[in-house]
Amino acid sequence: QDEYTILPHSFVIGIHGYVLVYSVTSLRSFQVVKTLHNKLYESWGQTRMPVVLVGNKADLSPQSREVRTDEGKKLAESWGAIFLESSAKETQVTQGIFTKIIEEIDRLDNSYGRSSGCRLM
Repeated sequence: QDEYTILPHSFVIGIHGYVLVYSVTSLRSFQVVKTLHNKLYESWGQTRMPVVLVGNKADLSPQSREVRTDEGKKLAESWGAIFLESSAKETQVTQGIFTKIIEEIDRLDNSYGRSSGCRLM
């Protein structure tokens, strides 16, 4: 896919943070997430953008994995992002993903000297 179909410009304007999700059972989805991150990074023009990287389907058998946990952690670390593994079956982890992205948006906004007005209670 070319760069315009993989990430339309409207997906970047006015967005404060991203949750990028790949399947731990698909190396291809892991590669697509890398491409998406690169496009987002180019569009943002900042050194840091709020990102949570999520490896989904973590509840499936180890034999079905194509992406190891340490590979996801390493990628997130290279981006300065938060890393989590989850399963759609785990409601608490799924809710935690959204809490993490809100915290990351707030943290980075404050580090740039502005308040997002977003508060967690």
